[in-house]
Amino acid sequence: MGYKKKGISHEDGLYLRQSYFDKAKRIVVKVGSAVLTDENGIDESVIQNIAKELTFLKKSGREVILVSSGAVAAGKRKITINDNIEIGLVEKQALAAIGQPSLMQSYVTAFAESGQAVAQILLTHSDLADRKRYLRVRNTILALFRFNTIPILNENDTVAVDELRFGDNDTLAALIANLIEADMFICLTDVVGLYTGNPQTDPTAKPVYTVSAVTKEIEAMAGNVKSALGTGGMQSKIRAAKMVSNGGGSAFIGPGREETILQQLFSGEMIGTFFLPAPEKIKSRKQWIANVLHPKGVLVLDDGASKAVSNRGCSLLPSGIVEVRGDFDVGDAVHCIDSDGNVIAAGLVNYSSKDVNTVKQHHSQDIADLIGTKDYDEIIHRDNLVLL
Repeated sequence: MGYKKKGISHEDGLYLRQSYFDKAKRIVVKVGSAVLTDENGIDESVIQNIAKELTFLKKSGREVILVSSGAVAAGKRKITINDNIEIGLVEKQALAAIGQPSLMQSYVTAFAESGQAVAQILLTHSDLADRKRYLRVRNTILALFRFNTIPILNENDTVAVDELRFGDNDTLAALIANLIEADMFICLTDVVGLYTGNPQTDPTAKPVYTVSAVTKEIEAMAGNVKSALGTGGMQSKIRAAKMVSNGGGSAFIGPGREETILQQLFSGEMIGTFFLPAPEKIKSRKQWIANVLHPKGVLVLDDGASKAVSNRGCSLLPSGIVEVRGDFDVGDAVHCIDSDGNVIAAGLVNYSSKDVNTVKQHHSQDIADLIGTKDYDEIIHRDNLVLL
């Protein structure tokens, strides 16, 4: 069955999917815990299959990177935990420290059977939030490609804290896909893809094979998916696909336990849900502002400023700001919201929260008189402002 959305027929979707799979030369594959684990912990047979599938892609002349969950599950398999021990953040960090070496050893062994070398990279949000370190991560990954390896990435759960986490490996994988300008992001999970309705209760529900744009309608379809991860898990995958699409790449969400899933995909099988690249690619630096940086504050805009920023691509001037929330400094990221509370943009501020609070609802020519200096006319310049 097909699904017609934004004028894309089943036949057109099949052609478009195949053309993007044929052209994809740099690919990020993300495998989640729901695929890698069973009731006993890490499923070694799945690890072996993932290694075979990624080696298949590598031998077809493509550059491949793997983002893998599973460190905590691997840690649980290594030790016996007393029933009276409550598993909180610190305990999960300890389990990740125990499990990460064995998870990586499983990959090293499985890939070695196919004659493929691998490398390990553990990242925290701070590694990508700093622009220089962000670019160094990119350069390291590209060097690993030149060394004919498959990099394996995971969040460094042992040192990550809640405020500075990526949130999930779907987000991390999408950020890495945009960082290295990957052609395609493949998210392997425990679901077969999106449906127009709940197939268990709606006999008219059809699989959604091709998505041209991630709309609210598409996001709502996450609720139709029965997954061990729950609705939130599927929603994060759709957000990750949207992130990659906006960065100029295509994305796929589909079943990770299919034995030859990647070979089937690249040979034209209609499996899972495929997301087309957005018509207009967001520039790399603006992707970093929108997707990597955590906002330190919020600026509430009046209707005129909201329209100027959203519709005319204008910089944000002090006169359009009606409220300042949070404590931020020069160069920090903030969100801009309209009078209804909708987030419309993210950007890097030219002034601190204290100074913005002083100059809000005033004209730019008044800035020096109000705070004693004026380095910029704009609170956020349009080059540092990205629509959300």
